[in-house]
Amino acid sequence: MKQVLIRFIAVLLLVIPGLGATYGFLLMKDAIFHFFASFGDDASVAHPFEWWRFIAGLALFLLGVGFIGGWTFFRDRKRNYVATRFRKKRPRPPRPQA
Repeated sequence: MKQVLIRFIAVLLLVIPGLGATYGFLLMKDAIFHFFASFGDDASVAHPFEWWRFIAGLALFLLGVGFIGGWTFFRDRKRNYVATRFRKKRPRPPRPQA
């Protein structure tokens, strides 16, 4: 039972940033669509671009994607699934003295 609860918490730790990234994407999309839709309604009353909504959406999107990408990268690095340039550096053994 304890293992099930631990896995459920781990899934929630990935779902919450994913929902934040999704909401951020929707905020950016809505800001862009509202701007372009205002041209079709009445050209004399064009709405200004909603910069705060777009920036908040971009921040949520980048934070969510960055968290999930970082979690995946460090999990794969721990299991040695990454390319050689991303593997942990091992110190060289000292050279023998001649």
